[in-house]
Amino acid sequence: MKEWKNCTLGELGNIVGGATPSTKKFENYEGGTIPWITPKDLSGFLERYIAQGERNITEAGLRSCSAQLLPKHSILFSSRAPIGYIAIAACEVCTNQGFKSIIPNNDVDYMFLYYLLKFKKGEIENMGSGTTFKEVSAGVMKNIQVRVPAEKSVQIKIAKILSSLDDKIELNNRINDNLEQQAQAIFKSWFIDYEPFNGKIPSTWKEYRLADFLPVVTGKKNANVSSDNGHYPFFSCSQNIAWTDNYSFEGNAILVAGNGDFNVKWYNGKFEAYQRTYVLIPYNPRYSSWLYYAVKYNLAKITSAARGSVIRFITKGNLENFSFLAPRELDKYEIIDTFSTINHAIEQRVQENYRLQALRDNLLPRLMSGEIDISDIKI
Repeated sequence: MKEWKNCTLGELGNIVGGATPSTKKFENYEGGTIPWITPKDLSGFLERYIAQGERNITEAGLRSCSAQLLPKHSILFSSRAPIGYIAIAACEVCTNQGFKSIIPNNDVDYMFLYYLLKFKKGEIENMGSGTTFKEVSAGVMKNIQVRVPAEKSVQIKIAKILSSLDDKIELNNRINDNLEQQAQAIFKSWFIDYEPFNGKIPSTWKEYRLADFLPVVTGKKNANVSSDNGHYPFFSCSQNIAWTDNYSFEGNAILVAGNGDFNVKWYNGKFEAYQRTYVLIPYNPRYSSWLYYAVKYNLAKITSAARGSVIRFITKGNLENFSFLAPRELDKYEIIDTFSTINHAIEQRVQENYRLQALRDNLLPRLMSGEIDISDIKI
């Protein structure tokens, strides 16, 4: 094997913090063109590269605080609330104070550094300190001990092995996003704009409640703690999916986050769900995909009745009583099956991604520790 060396993260690149321009001064944000990234922007973010956050800042905003412009291929690492979101800057960006980003040295491959941080994520999280929320300081980040290939060519080779898996995962995600957009367009055409009926509600349609098609069940309050190596998806109100070794639900399910960002997911199989996540499994599986798009398209309408001042939440009744129009003789409409066909194609790629992610996560520690000899692997 090629030579590996012991060093610190601070020896692999320049570790840079971020800052927030005053939100009281509109000139710091109004018309801004500089991407400004916060940990919130990485919540549920499925790609490696990020080019844009929710907000931009202006040149004046950048000069008004200690935020720095990070070059393309800097590695963004969230250092608080929470610790451990990781992404690669796709262009020049800056961040708020919730990051300790690394600008790689010339002899360090940026993609290798990205995977190295994913490998060290748990260790870095454990080094966080604080009373209100844990945070990792720049000093702690700089002194994290790592072992890396001395030659950049070897770093690149290791990164390419892992990247080949993430390339396929991200391609599948983009295809699935496109398919879902097509399904939403079809749903809007038929069930919102009534385009096949010249824009008029057919006289043979009626008003249904969501409860006419399914029971609304809450997730488990005492669900087992999820693990990265579990066999079944563990759904919570977060966009992220964890894993567990146990399951309580099985079927063509619609999962609605009862608080947070009120996201909606669709899953077919065995899974576990945490409290405040509502599980909707239709009595007739044929309707599952169609109802998923009905809920997703009308989510703003459903959540308009949310309660709570600090943390907004929806109730079981909000979902059960959600009403919408559909044909009386629903079984005669083949359009219902179109949504199932699309979701089946999406599900195939989702399952493939689970396998690719498991392979990547198995290889990551073995490649990053030097356990696997890549000398004879040609890429």
